[in-house]
Amino acid sequence: MSDFEIAPSILSADFGYLMRDIDNLKGTAKHLHIDIMDGHYVSNLSMGIPVVKSIRKHTDLKFDTHLMITNPEKYIKVFAEAGSDNISFHYECTDDPRLLIDQIHDLGCNAGIAVHPDTPIEEILPWVDKCELIMVMTVHPGFGEQGFLNGSLERISKVREAIDAKGAKTILSVDGGINVSTIKPAYDAGARFFVAGNAVFSKEDPAKAVMDLRACVSQ
Repeated sequence: MSDFEIAPSILSADFGYLMRDIDNLKGTAKHLHIDIMDGHYVSNLSMGIPVVKSIRKHTDLKFDTHLMITNPEKYIKVFAEAGSDNISFHYECTDDPRLLIDQIHDLGCNAGIAVHPDTPIEEILPWVDKCELIMVMTVHPGFGEQGFLNGSLERISKVREAIDAKGAKTILSVDGGINVSTIKPAYDAGARFFVAGNAVFSKEDPAKAVMDLRACVSQ
């Protein structure tokens, strides 16, 4: 059994044929990554609650919902009710991560904290055993098709060391620039949950693209 997961990001899918693209992943992925952007925390708009509700009706894949929004506490409940399994908020968007983690847990979801690449990684380390998932952003959040940022591997390694030092079972996720060249170095640095958008949905066969990414880790 694999010790890592790949979560294709539907931000890179063809929204005119969204369920076709999702259905093409059958048998290769257990999670879908869903980027929610509000045009405030990041300078882009993506999708909202109606999209999440709609696709929830047609797939059993787990939803890894990434809130790139200000005031995330206002929207956690509605995204949980829409069908999210994991809900991650940005560390930079709250003064009280504990409150949001508790709110997510009370709604029956796994809680995650995402950290912007410009935030010193040391700020997130006290939280690595307080939630189910830590998401290290390896691009500047807001847009797909960006390159994996220099310095990201060191940040991933520091989070991995902190998780292991506390004996936590927290999942270490990376989001941004994951492809056949970057996934193995990120795995070696300690990541175990990989968000991949363009590397999956830009390919003619998204299922094969997921398997190609898996193969890169297994080499």
